[in-house]
This record gives sequence, C-alpha cells and structure tokens, in this order.
Amino acid sequence: MKIKKKILFIIPDGVSLRNFVYTSFYKQAQAMDLDIVFLNLTPLPLSELGLKEIIPQTIKQNSLTDSFKNAKKRVELNQYIQRFKDTVYQKYLFPLKNSALKSRIKNSITKLLISCYNSEQGLLTLRKRIRYLETQTDYYKQCIAIIKQEAPDVVYSASQRAILSIAPVEAAKALGIPTIGFVFSWDNLPKSMLDVETDYYHVWSTHMKHELLTYYPFVKDAQITVTGTPQFEPHFYTDIIDSKLDFYKHYNLNPTTTYFCFSGDDITTSPQDPLYLRDVAKAIKSLNEQGHQLGIIFRRCPVDFSDRFDAVLDDFKHFIVPIAPLWNALGDGWNAKLPTSEDSKLLVNMAEHTAGVINLGSSMVFDYVAHNKPCGYMNYHYDIDDAIVKGVHVYDYVHFRSMPTTNAVHWLDHPYGIQDRLLSMLDSTNETVKNGTQWFNKINEQPATEASNRILNAIRRLVNN
Repeated sequence: MKIKKKILFIIPDGVSLRNFVYTSFYKQAQAMDLDIVFLNLTPLPLSELGLKEIIPQTIKQNSLTDSFKNAKKRVELNQYIQRFKDTVYQKYLFPLKNSALKSRIKNSITKLLISCYNSEQGLLTLRKRIRYLETQTDYYKQCIAIIKQEAPDVVYSASQRAILSIAPVEAAKALGIPTIGFVFSWDNLPKSMLDVETDYYHVWSTHMKHELLTYYPFVKDAQITVTGTPQFEPHFYTDIIDSKLDFYKHYNLNPTTTYFCFSGDDITTSPQDPLYLRDVAKAIKSLNEQGHQLGIIFRRCPVDFSDRFDAVLDDFKHFIVPIAPLWNALGDGWNAKLPTSEDSKLLVNMAEHTAGVINLGSSMVFDYVAHNKPCGYMNYHYDIDDAIVKGVHVYDYVHFRSMPTTNAVHWLDHPYGIQDRLLSMLDSTNETVKNGTQWFNKINEQPATEASNRILNAIRRLVNN
C-alpha cells in the first residue's frame, strides 16, 4: 500500500487562511495524494471546516523576542541604506510605541540591542539569537512533541513573518525534517520582513526571487522556487461568480447605476482616506448632475473599525453603499480579526460587478486586473494647512518600482481631475488595464490559476527526493 506523504502546514494568521484554507489548495493536495495536517495557530477551528488540524496547548513566544525582532528590523534597514546607498529604507523605520510600561521596557531593550549590533555581523547575531530564544519556550517543546508524533515529510510555514511560526520551524530542523517558507506579500522583502528562516522558500515571481537573493545573501538560488500565490486564484473560480442581477439584488444596489469600488486602507497607511472618499463622492455627484448614473461601493479595510468614514457615508448615502468585509472577530486583538471564505467570494464579485477600484496604493490593483478592470490610485495629500499637494509618500516604497514605465493605474493627482479620471476608467479601450496586466504578470507567476498546483508540485518533488 502506497503511503501518502504528509505536510505539516503552519497557519499563523488570517492571510494564511485566505491563501491556503479558503482556496482549492487543500482539495488539490488530496488529489495529489498529499496528506495535509494544519498546525493551527489561529482562533478559527479548522476542524469545523472538515480539515485536519492540531492546536498546541500553549502558543506563546519568548518574552524577549519582540525586542530582538524590532532591533533586527531596524539594524537590517540601516544596513540596506548603507548597502544600496538608498535612503528610501528610512521610510520603513516607524517609531516605537511607548503606550504602556511593558512597551517602554521592550523598547528600551530594543534600543540597547541596536546600539550593540548595528552592523552586518550584528544582524546575523540578532537573527541567530531570535531563533535561539524561540527554542527556549514551552511552545517549542510542544512543537517537538507534535512533530515527533505526526512525523511529517515536510513542514511548511504559510508566512515568512509570523513569529509564532519560528518555534515549529526550528523544531522541524532539529528533527531533521525539511522546512519551506512562503513569502506571502509583494512588499515584504524590502521592508525587512523575513523573520522565519526555512530551508526552502516559495515566492510569487522571478522578480520576488531576485529580491530575496538581493536582501538576504544567506539564501541561495537553489533554495527558492517561483510558484505564484494562491491569493488571486479565487478570481478565476467561475462557480463563485454571481450574475450581476443577483449581486445587485443581494446588496440592494440600484440596477441602473454603475458602481466604482472605493477600497479603504488602515488608518496608519492612509489617515486621509475619509477626505479621499469625500473627494471621489463629490466628483461622482457632479458627474451625475451631468447625466451620468454612477455610485460607490465602499469596502473598508477589514481591521479598521473606526467611525472616521461615518460623516461622508451619511452625506452621500444616496449613492455610496457600504459593503463590509465578511470577517469575524474571534477575540480582542487585531490578529483575532479573521477573514471568512465568504469574504473571498464577496471580493471576487465586487471586482466582477464594479467598473474599477480606487484606493491608496494597495494590491487591489491586481484583484481588479484579474477581471480586466482598472484601478485608480489617489496621488495627492492635504498638508497641515489643508492645501492640496500632489504626491503621497507610499509611492516611494520599493515595491512600486516594479510598475511599468507606462501607466498601469489611473493617477488621481488632484480633486479637480477626479471626474476625468473616472470617465477614463469607464473607457474599456483604455490602455491602463493592459499595462496593469503586464504589472500583474511581473509580480505574480502566470497563469495565476496554477499557483496552488506549482506549490504542491514543488513540495512533492522535495519529499520524493
């Protein structure tokens, strides 16, 4: 009898759920005769979804790890500035928060570590120390016991930045079991967000592979496989796409109105989002007065529960329809706010049945080009005197350097120009979607529908060898 190869799959957060639980990944693994057992570090019981899971009794990192991780990030970014002669990395150095006594103590330790280890060699020491700290916990001992009992052929971390994944990964290494890490986001590597060191890595694209080799010289070419990401696969699941009539009816949308999606960011990334929403709403109101019939579907950031949009939503309630992300709060912390499979379907249908998306520099551009729809990027800000200034600092970030030289998005550079940009987004002959598709092809290995298959084949090749 043929024995199935077993994968212990670490799921530490909501992004990992979205990529590997709410896609067809699990079913495809079963079809390939791969046995997946999820090491579930989230509050969501996966057994209720019919999946095999193991939940450690205690899931707790070392009390010193945060300080070392924060020091590692700052030292690493300092080294990038020197190594690449590029000050853009200073923009990733966010201030440490001293909100409570515990935070102040942690931050004091962080600052001391930075002063002691602010060099390339010091960086390696910090990385080694983080791994060591995580092997000194009761959680690590549990991981050793779990892996011994399950005897997997490979341990797979669904996130390269989840600190809670370090203990099971290091436990697997100690037991001689190969480990793989998935780099889950298109912007993480330049930000110093490789916190889980594995034997092998799966990345979205050749572009991301080059980034991994550039930023982390201790990673070698043979350790990296270009797979794409399952994140975008649901956009191609035709069975979850509702008819426009059904979608409009379900959300009480006006059947004669064409809607744009305004996708909100979190308050840290885009504190001026309510002003942007108001400006777009004013532009649509003016266009409607000229005979158009347009509206806005407002999708807030899933972890933004503030009331900062309420006034705008009320002022323009006759054509702004808020449709909340379908996430569940399974606890008090921000990491206990988790996506549902229904939200994946909602996002797919929103992209299918709206004319385009408007936001501040998010990867929603790729969700929409998957449906041949355009994206508009807000590209101005209000200064301290409420004067309008072109440009937003987020577009200085390294991951935007991957954009084509031709416009892959519609740039909304000033409130007065929003009307024209919206009309351009309605023009199906516009070249922007074509350019956006080229950008998507660079960022994510194509065809996008084969990401899960490529990941599973890479796993199978590894365990068979």
